[in-house]
Amino acid sequence: MAYRVGVDIGGTFADFCVLEEATGTLSTLKVLSTPATPGAEVIAGLEGVRSRFGIAPSDITWFTHGTTVGVNAVIQRKGIRLALFVTENFRDVLEVARLKVPDPYDLYSRRPDPLVPRARVHELRGRLLADGSEAEPLDRASVEAALARAEAMGAEGIVLALLHAWRNPAHEHAAKAIITAKRPDLPVYCSADVWPIIREYERTVTATVHGYVQPRVAYYLGSLQDALKRAGVVAEAMVTKSNGGVMRAELGKTRCVEMLLSGTAAGAIGAAFVARQAGVARAMTLDIGGTSADVAVIMDGAPGYGTGERVGDFPVYIPTVAVSSIGEGGGSIAAVDSLGRLTVGPESAGSTPGPACYGRGGTRATITDAMCVLGWIGHGELGYGSVSVRRDLAEQAVDEIAAALDRTREAAAEAIVQVAISGMYREVSKLAARQGVDARDFCLLPFGGAGPMLGAFLAQELGMTEVLIPTAPGVLSALGGLIAEIRNDFLETVYADLDAATLPRLIDVFARLEADARRWLAEEQRFSGEARLMPSADLRYRGQSFEIEVPIDPAWLANGDFSAITEAFHTEHERIYGHADRDAPVQAISLRVVIAGAVPAPRFPEQTRETGEPLPIGEVAVHVAGATLRAPLYRRDALRHGHRISGPCIVAQEDTTSCIPPGFAVEVDRFGNLRLGPA
Repeated sequence: MAYRVGVDIGGTFADFCVLEEATGTLSTLKVLSTPATPGAEVIAGLEGVRSRFGIAPSDITWFTHGTTVGVNAVIQRKGIRLALFVTENFRDVLEVARLKVPDPYDLYSRRPDPLVPRARVHELRGRLLADGSEAEPLDRASVEAALARAEAMGAEGIVLALLHAWRNPAHEHAAKAIITAKRPDLPVYCSADVWPIIREYERTVTATVHGYVQPRVAYYLGSLQDALKRAGVVAEAMVTKSNGGVMRAELGKTRCVEMLLSGTAAGAIGAAFVARQAGVARAMTLDIGGTSADVAVIMDGAPGYGTGERVGDFPVYIPTVAVSSIGEGGGSIAAVDSLGRLTVGPESAGSTPGPACYGRGGTRATITDAMCVLGWIGHGELGYGSVSVRRDLAEQAVDEIAAALDRTREAAAEAIVQVAISGMYREVSKLAARQGVDARDFCLLPFGGAGPMLGAFLAQELGMTEVLIPTAPGVLSALGGLIAEIRNDFLETVYADLDAATLPRLIDVFARLEADARRWLAEEQRFSGEARLMPSADLRYRGQSFEIEVPIDPAWLANGDFSAITEAFHTEHERIYGHADRDAPVQAISLRVVIAGAVPAPRFPEQTRETGEPLPIGEVAVHVAGATLRAPLYRRDALRHGHRISGPCIVAQEDTTSCIPPGFAVEVDRFGNLRLGPA
C-alpha cells in the first residue's frame, strides 16, 4: 500500500492526516505539540500512525508538513541578531514604516519595535534612480565600514535593502559580494531576491522578517529531514506555503518567508476542498485551535488571496491565502481585570500546561474549561486519547472567575463563552464589511480542534442559517497541506502606463515570468505532471496609492488587446469601490504569474443513504441561556447519510466535539458532513 501524509502543528496539538492512495481512505490522528522540542511531535505522530493504523514509514510516498517555527520566532522575538544595510539617508525606513497609528483611539499607542533596532541600521553610499540607472556608484569603503560596525555589534546576519532594488538589484548584489568575500560564514539577504516589490518599507520589512527567521527555519527543516530519514520515510519532505501551495523542504530552507503562514493557508485550502465537494458556493471558514481563531472567505470553491498579512507584529508582502485572525482559541484564558471586567485572551494556555480540564497543570479558566462546565464537552477523551477531560478541575478554575464576578459557576462559564463569541462576532463583522459581503449570505464552515465546539454559537449571533461541519474537522489543516498543489508566484515590477506603446514590453515580461515558472516547477520541484499558469497584473489609476490585482486572459496578450485589460480593471474597481473612471489613464505596477502543479486529490467515497433513526449513546445536561436542558450525545461515526438530529445535541469524535445548540436541525450529507440549518 502507498500512503500520503499531511501534518499540521498548532499551539496545542499536531494533526496527522493519512490518505491511502488506492482507496481514498482517510485516517487521522492528533498528538500533543512539543513547543520545547519542535519536531518531536512529528516523530511521535509517525509512531502513532504505525501503532494505530499499521502504516510503516517506508509506505509513505508523499509527506507534507506545515510548521509554525518561523512565525513563532517572530512573535517570541527569538530570531537571529540582524544588521540592516540601507541607502544613505534612509536609515529610518523600519522606524517610519507607514506612519500609521496602531490604535487611532489611543494617542499613546506606539508601533512595535522593529526586528532591527536603529542602532544596527547602517547606511551605504551609492544611489540608483527610480528607472534603475546609477546616479552614484556603490562605495566599497562604506560597505566595508558598515560590515565592521555590524560585526562589532555582534550581527549574525545582514539584510541589504537598497533604494530602487526592485528595479535594479545591482547594488545589492555588489554589496553582498563584498561582504561574502570578507565573511563567507555570515548570512546575507538581498531584498530584491527575497521579494522584488516596489515601495521601500514593504520590501525592507519583508526581507527583514525573512532574514530574522531563516537560520532557525533552515535548522528545523534540516532536523526534520534527518529525523524522517532515521524513521524510515523515503519520501522527500514537502512544506506547505503561505500561498496555499507546497514546495520541497530543501527549497524552504532558503525561501522560508514563503511558508510563514503555512498552517492557516493549509486550513483554507482544506476548507475550500470540502466546500467544493459539498456544493457550497459561498463559505466562511472558522478555524479555531488552541490559541487563535481565523477566518477566510471561500467563493466558488476557492479562497481569496492577498498580500500584507501580518506575521506577529509585522506585515509581510508576499502572496498569501487571505486569512484573518479574528479572536480567541479554545485555550484562551479568561480573567477579571481591576475594573471587574471579564476578558478572554489573548493569553493562551497552549499545550503546556493547557486548559485546566486537561489535567496537565493548568489552573486558569479557558474557553474549553467553560464549555466543559456547561456540559458541552468532557464526555470522552480528546485528541485521540491524548487528553482525558476532568470536569472537577474545570469547575475549580471557573469558580475563581465566578467569585470575582459574584455569579454562579454556570453563569460565569456562560459569560466566558459569550465574551469570546462577541469578540469573534465583532471581528467577523468588520472583515465582512471590508470585503463587501454579508455574512448572512454565507455558510459557516468551522474546523480545528475548537471550531465545531463554538461554530454554531457564532453562526447564531451572525444570523447565518447554514453551518457545515466536515467529517474530520479537527485535522482539516493537515488535509489541506496533503491536497495542496505545488505552487509558486513570480513577479516583476514594471511601473508603466497601460497603453498600446507599452503592451509589447508587458508581453515580454509575462513570457519571461512564464519561462521562469516552468523552469522552477520542472527543475527545482522535479515535477512533470499537469500544470496551470495564472497571469495577473497589479493595476491602478494613475495617481492612486494602491493597486488591484486583475486576472489576465492570455488571449488578450496574444491579440495585443490592451483595451480588454483596462476594461477588466475598470470592472473590478467598480465591483470593489462602487465606481470606475473609464476615461482615466491606467498604470501597470507589477505583473505576476502563478504556476500550480496538481497533486492527486482524495476521492472520498459517497455513503449510502440510511433510513432509520440514529441512536444516541447517552444523554447529558447542558446549560444554555440560563437554563439546563437535556441533550442527546451521538458518536460521529454512527451518523450516516440521511440521518437527522436536532439541537440541543452533542456529536463526539476523536478529533473534536461538535456542539449544536437549540434552534438547529442537522442532516448528514452523502459525504458524511453535518449540515446545520434552522430547526
